[in-house]
Amino acid sequence: MALLFPSAPNKAGLPPAPEPLSVPAASLWRQSLHRLRSNRMAMLGCAFLIFIALFCLLGPLFSPYSSGLVNTGQIKAPPSASHWLGTDQLGRDILTRLMQAGRISITVGLASMTLSVVIGAALGIAAGYYRRGVDQVVMRTADVLMTIPELPLLFIMAAVLSELKVPADYRLYIVMLLLSLVGWPGLARMVRSEVLSLRERPFMLAAEALGLRDRRKLFKHLLPNIMPLLLVAATLRVGGAIIGESTLSYFGLGVVPPTPSWGNMIDAANSLIDFQRRPWLWVPPGLAIFVTVISINLLGDGLRDALDPKRKRR
Repeated sequence: MALLFPSAPNKAGLPPAPEPLSVPAASLWRQSLHRLRSNRMAMLGCAFLIFIALFCLLGPLFSPYSSGLVNTGQIKAPPSASHWLGTDQLGRDILTRLMQAGRISITVGLASMTLSVVIGAALGIAAGYYRRGVDQVVMRTADVLMTIPELPLLFIMAAVLSELKVPADYRLYIVMLLLSLVGWPGLARMVRSEVLSLRERPFMLAAEALGLRDRRKLFKHLLPNIMPLLLVAATLRVGGAIIGESTLSYFGLGVVPPTPSWGNMIDAANSLIDFQRRPWLWVPPGLAIFVTVISINLLGDGLRDALDPKRKRR
């Protein structure tokens, strides 16, 4: 910042008007990052997510029970020094399977989120920019999908796949596809409304007057302006996808054993005796789902507040 020194007075005896200070303006992303860091709840959620990621990715590497061998002498054993969270109905270490299941559940959440965001953003931008026939086709398709409750639709589609005897190795990829197919309509509607608003902004009118190609206007002007919306929607979508996968797996329509997921681990406590007397079978995966989804929502709320231009400090 340049320092200003008073100059000699003019002929009228009045001091000269001060020159404007040249203050380098911080970038929008830097300001948003600063606001995000000042949000304690968002930082708490981010810290929990980092811990969960390291717990699931690196934890099995240090566990002596990573092979998942059946141990009939330790079936449904309570927590002990050798098994900190006890064992399941096949004598496998629950802590190790909890870490391995976290890999599956988080992978499903991230993959389905990515696919739904790509589909929803592409269709929403096309509908908002081209309008007319493209808008009608995309929005009417989204309206039809949004009128059907998401959970029953997932149950029906997963049950059909089960009847078709889809191999368990492909079930994981099918669950990702199902979750992404039911997740894009809401995002497409939000993106479309934002694009319709951006079309009337001066910078888009100037791009239209300059005769720029549609590709340049879409990727250089519209997409960067809707990126904050996509980041927030993507963050919140991960939590919904994890819950959706856990629900399907709990009812036996998602990831099937022996591949572990947090949903089918809760399904292990399918009797009243296990539910009442063996809480180590279902409490750890249930708590993992709860903490992960809450942390994602806290981070998503923090991103929404940080990237909202109306919250910019003056």
